[in-house]
Amino acid sequence: MAAEDILIRSSTVLVVEDNATNLLVAVNYLKTCGFNVLVAKRGEEGLQIVAQTPPDLILLDVLMPGMDGFEVCRRLKQRVESRDIPVIFMTALTETEDKVEGFKAGGVDYITKPIKPEELFARVDVHLKLRALSQALAERTAALETANRQLYRLATLDGLTQVANRRCFDERLAREWKRLARERSPLSLLLIDIDHFKLYNDHYGHLGGDECLYRVAQALERGVSRPADLVARYGGEEFAVLLPNTDRAGAAHLGRQLKDEVDRLQLPHAQSPVKNCVTLSLGVATVLPQQDDPLTVLIERADRTLYRAKQLGRDRLVVEDA
Repeated sequence: MAAEDILIRSSTVLVVEDNATNLLVAVNYLKTCGFNVLVAKRGEEGLQIVAQTPPDLILLDVLMPGMDGFEVCRRLKQRVESRDIPVIFMTALTETEDKVEGFKAGGVDYITKPIKPEELFARVDVHLKLRALSQALAERTAALETANRQLYRLATLDGLTQVANRRCFDERLAREWKRLARERSPLSLLLIDIDHFKLYNDHYGHLGGDECLYRVAQALERGVSRPADLVARYGGEEFAVLLPNTDRAGAAHLGRQLKDEVDRLQLPHAQSPVKNCVTLSLGVATVLPQQDDPLTVLIERADRTLYRAKQLGRDRLVVEDA
């Protein structure tokens, strides 16, 4: 016997049947085939068993005292924990309308009474295999989706600083530009440079420089709270912070907060002509995106303000003139 068949045969089947003879036939044969069998004689009892011990498949009588099989099936399909369990109706009803009602209620198949053991096994076996295949496919799909998310994250993450990389920044800028052009909302950009970083590297070595880049990047990331905002390593010791739906005043306010966040690190910079700790120069620009304008407009304007911040002595934030 194949491993798959052994697994199927060890499945749990719930039989909900009020007729003692039919119940005995079904239960004895299923046990002979190796299935684990649960028994309920009324619909309400069957629902309780499913809530406590969900089976792999349910054999459900249609005509029962109290709640009939169709209603039991409908309730099973309304519950998250039982909606995916296949339900096979057992009935003497052979009219098309009855079968249609059963399928509408959520059943997957019918077994006509009196029960024939070979037919019972064949239908139970095929639906258990279909369920196993469906579950395996769902698991593989979920695993593939997780792997794809991880691959995308790796592809858009800067390995050293653990913030978004240039590719991610470019993609987000293009997407936000189109969206905000439709909404006629502002888009702001902070370009940030670590002051005299070459001197830092020369003094503390490349490993020290890497640690500095990481700690500055993480401080910038901590200072940004909105999910739509993006902190990215733009290149070398330069970072970019993209701020959708943010006007000039809001961007300048955040820029000052980010500068303060890095100042609080008090990272020693013995060779800096500005201060004895790591400082930042920041340039702020804001545009109202237009569909026909190039994306580089915003970057060029932010870069000019960053250049002015450096010209004015660094360790400062400069906002583009209104």
